[in-house]
Amino acid sequence: MATFLYRVGRWCADHVKTVIAAWLIVLAALGGGAATFGTSPTPEVTIPGSTFQNVLDHAATQIPEVAGGFGTVVVHSRDGAFTDTQKAALTHTFDEWTDLDQVNRVVDPFAAQAQLDANKSKLADAATQLDSADAQLTAGRTELDTAKFQLLQGQGLLAHSRAKDPADPGIPSLEQQLATGQEQLAAGEAQWQAGYDQYLEGRTAYQQGEDTVAAINGLRMVSSDGSTAIVQIQFDRNTNSVDPAVRERVQEIGNTLAASGMDIDYSVEITQDNSLVGVGEIVGLVLAGIVLVAMLGTLIAAGLPLAVAMIGVGVGLAAAMALTAFYEMNSMTPALALMLGLAVGIDYALFIVNRHRSQLLQGMDLKESIARAVGTSGSAVLFAGTTVVIALVALVLSGIPLLAQMGLVAAGTVAVAVLVALTFSPALLRIMGTRVVSRRGWRAAGFTTPGEVSTRVVTEDQHEEEHGGWYVRLITRRPWLTVLGVVALVGIIAFPALDLRLGLPGGGNEPADSTAYRAYAATAQAFGPGMNGPVIVVADLPGTPTQEQVSATQAHLATSLAAVDGVEHVVPFGTSADHRTLAFQVVPSTGPAEAQTVTTVHALLDSASSIGASTGTTIGLTGQTVANIEISERLAAALPTYLLVVVGLSLLILTAVFRSVVVPLVATAGFLLSVATAFGATVMVYQWGWLGSIFGVHDPGPILSFMPIMLIGVLFGLAMDYQMFLVSGMREAWSHGEDARTAVRSGFTHGAKVVTAAAVIMFAVFGGFVFSHLTMIRPMGFGLAVGVLTDAVLVRMTLTPAVMHLLGERAWYMPGWLDQLTPDLDVEGTSLSAMNDAQSRPLDPLPA
Repeated sequence: MATFLYRVGRWCADHVKTVIAAWLIVLAALGGGAATFGTSPTPEVTIPGSTFQNVLDHAATQIPEVAGGFGTVVVHSRDGAFTDTQKAALTHTFDEWTDLDQVNRVVDPFAAQAQLDANKSKLADAATQLDSADAQLTAGRTELDTAKFQLLQGQGLLAHSRAKDPADPGIPSLEQQLATGQEQLAAGEAQWQAGYDQYLEGRTAYQQGEDTVAAINGLRMVSSDGSTAIVQIQFDRNTNSVDPAVRERVQEIGNTLAASGMDIDYSVEITQDNSLVGVGEIVGLVLAGIVLVAMLGTLIAAGLPLAVAMIGVGVGLAAAMALTAFYEMNSMTPALALMLGLAVGIDYALFIVNRHRSQLLQGMDLKESIARAVGTSGSAVLFAGTTVVIALVALVLSGIPLLAQMGLVAAGTVAVAVLVALTFSPALLRIMGTRVVSRRGWRAAGFTTPGEVSTRVVTEDQHEEEHGGWYVRLITRRPWLTVLGVVALVGIIAFPALDLRLGLPGGGNEPADSTAYRAYAATAQAFGPGMNGPVIVVADLPGTPTQEQVSATQAHLATSLAAVDGVEHVVPFGTSADHRTLAFQVVPSTGPAEAQTVTTVHALLDSASSIGASTGTTIGLTGQTVANIEISERLAAALPTYLLVVVGLSLLILTAVFRSVVVPLVATAGFLLSVATAFGATVMVYQWGWLGSIFGVHDPGPILSFMPIMLIGVLFGLAMDYQMFLVSGMREAWSHGEDARTAVRSGFTHGAKVVTAAAVIMFAVFGGFVFSHLTMIRPMGFGLAVGVLTDAVLVRMTLTPAVMHLLGERAWYMPGWLDQLTPDLDVEGTSLSAMNDAQSRPLDPLPA
């Protein structure tokens, strides 16, 4: 591998224009394809075949109005209760919103509130009428019973008269009166029965209405003081598919209400931003540039890793975006690919540049140094990049399409970053020439003229720069104390990970000064926190039910659902045309990000079968809150399997690279410590709210459900980078005759500087995403930043040297049979060691 990459590096250094032109053409072509055929990413998170998705698809088929997503607008009057003028302005605004493309309807909060209030008044009137009817029926019954008694008396008198004197002339008249009375009594009974039946129907309808109103439980669309209203805009598609221009137009129209003395805020469904780069990401790049300048000493040298990273990310993302003509990309996918592409692109180029600079300062020829840097450090880059790609591709094993998409796009971007580092870097290094090292650096190495060996004053006993000798001596002086100290510190930071709770971001995660957060907070304050995340319940009735059966079942369902613990309001809001499907909006008593809401949703799911049995229906749950919970639980279930795959992969790869069975175990254990620390720190900040004012966490809640599994994959690759660039130096020193403990110190001093710089750069890039404009990516950036810093500083540069020092020669133990079976990857480039440094004949380059 080292020999092949040597030739690649030499060829690229000899064909600078061809290499640069090729990459620029590829970038331009893919960029054009992305602009022409690409579609905008969507934040929609769906899992085909999931329960919530199946229920939603069924409901959309039976009740089309359920399919369209809602965006919420919160309007507040600065003058107290809304005035007639303000209501008129709002009505005009509602009409303008309704006329927009992709808008299905606008729910007028005043009309909705009036209807809710009218329902209570109607129930009160109905109760009065029923009481009056009851009194009339009672009086009528009394009259009928009296008439019946009188009729019986008349019949007795008739019988007596017939018995006494059958020829009595008054008998015919009495018979006629009794016949008429019988007819009137029968008519009265029929009339009374009809009235009674009508009364029973009214009483049933009243009870159903009373049950429904009780289930609604005082739900309001306008606050009790009349100063705040919640407007729901329903689109003809899910909110994630709404054209950004339409969402922007909704805000433009709404903002005109400010002139009428009203404040208006929009939910995250209306304000969502799918752009890839924000201020936080730019700050991260600037910090990375500062670190590069500090390490490399010149702006031109510092610019090379940045240029390599930008080309790699540009090509990778442009290709992914161009392919969105054939698939729908989630907004988290390019954000993750951008974050990883920048980080690894900078690091990989830095490793090659650092090796090239060291060789130049030892007097090696420029082209030879470029080729050797690609052959040696490039081999390590190829290995490190391959581990990252494999870990990301392994996300396919989760069985979740979105996660697989994120892993594949990120893996593709990382693969491109590796190719760019191995080909574009040598071309740029050839252009830079001796300027890759500062004049001060050349003078410190003894050169009067940069790159001219003949002008070198100090020619004997020149060695590579060594850094961190004092530190490695300190941590290996009392290795047991070092090990215990690191494990204790990591354990303390990792402990909160035991409380890890997963979820998806919402309005409560938006910046405190954003309109989306103000809308979220105002909704919770004026209408209850559950209004920010209602649950949709869909019930199917068997057969062909009548309207009366539908009404009775609807009331029964509303009452049963309202009785579930944690449910605050139940509102019937849809019936299919065939009356076989009913839809309800169930509002929990807690917000969508709270743990109690998860309990409420599970209580509804657990009650679905019993409620369905009592009502003769089949019940299903859907909605964003239910989707978030189901997605989070499925991701949590996939986490152990994925972690097992990554750990197994780690052991296999490291065994092949370091030809040891002990070093892989130490490295893998360290990786698990880094993961635990990243999880623990993320829980402390984003779930517990510690240091929330610093990181913009005002409403602590569950951790992004995709974060743990993605962090494991990414951190695994990066941890292997640091393991490779630090421990490979220890193995090289050991293989050249140093004893194991001395080799630990030698390898550390040769690799500490570049590993430190690489970790700081990674920390800066990931840290920039902590303040990303995409709130869902922030905990990911934070977790990776903490994980990288922990892995580089505490695990690789502190714990690993201490453990290796304790193990001594045992660290490199490898059974003979396993040594024979293990392939020689030559990651360290030992096949090039037979070549003399500056005088040896270089290998033939690849043909032009």
